[in-house]
Amino acid sequence: MTKPTLVILAAGMGSRYGGLKQIDGVGPSEEGIIEYSIYDAIRAGFGKVVFVIRKDIEAPFREKFDGKFGDKIEVAYAFQGMDSFVPADVDYSKREKPWGTTHAMLVAKDVCNEPFAVINADDYYGVKGFQQMASFLVAEAAPDTFAMCGYVLHRTLSDHGTVNRGVAVVAEDFLLKDVNERLKITRGEDKKVSYLGEDGHRYELADDDVVSMNFWGFHPSIFDTIEKGFAEFARANTENPRAEYLIPELIDGMIKDGSAKVKVLVTDDKWYGVTYQEDKPKVQEAFAMLVAENTYPTPLFS
Repeated sequence: MTKPTLVILAAGMGSRYGGLKQIDGVGPSEEGIIEYSIYDAIRAGFGKVVFVIRKDIEAPFREKFDGKFGDKIEVAYAFQGMDSFVPADVDYSKREKPWGTTHAMLVAKDVCNEPFAVINADDYYGVKGFQQMASFLVAEAAPDTFAMCGYVLHRTLSDHGTVNRGVAVVAEDFLLKDVNERLKITRGEDKKVSYLGEDGHRYELADDDVVSMNFWGFHPSIFDTIEKGFAEFARANTENPRAEYLIPELIDGMIKDGSAKVKVLVTDDKWYGVTYQEDKPKVQEAFAMLVAENTYPTPLFS
């Protein structure tokens, strides 16, 4: 049986956090959030982890992780550069930021040949989500059948600033009907959760809306689709240097054109993340509690 792969998107700039949050220690033994994800992936049955990073942060990544996981899981690296997979006829000299999460996933194409999950490096997804995703990837993933791990919105908010989420519309058969990227989500003084629309007005969301935390499951055939889609995106956005090719937008398009169906794996796990430096103490407290409850050992890898 082929074990699935975990692709970790870790090339972000960390501008809102103010540092390399991908490897910043939050556990009792200075474990990064990324290490808890790898630990959960290993016990769920994943066989390989791929770090998608920038070349300029390779050294600190290797210093922290090389040799740490021993023979528990295979480790590979893929590098997201501004020129990665960019068509030769595209002038990207005006680009001001990376091309987005779908592009980050694409750069793992050459080191990922099996069904795989994609996650963010700075998000904690919980034990249940990895178990559900591993089961899907082994038994159900196909060229036209993907998965999204869905989280309850109120469990994914930050106390210290706004967040962006892909808000899902889920059918009764647990298939994803629609996913809409909502920006600058926050809970207001009236205790209601809302997002900022393109027109500058705020629109209310329900506490129990299902949202994407960028935890997806794919068949490796998706890479050919992404490569073609990214070439079209890059050509269409030469004069829009801040445009991003995002996974929710890719998935939404494939659902609408009938080329894919997406199973929603709803979990009630609590999300933790370090979008802002002020989030860190709360996340540290959460991992201390998880260790006290014997969800994780400390240190994680010895």
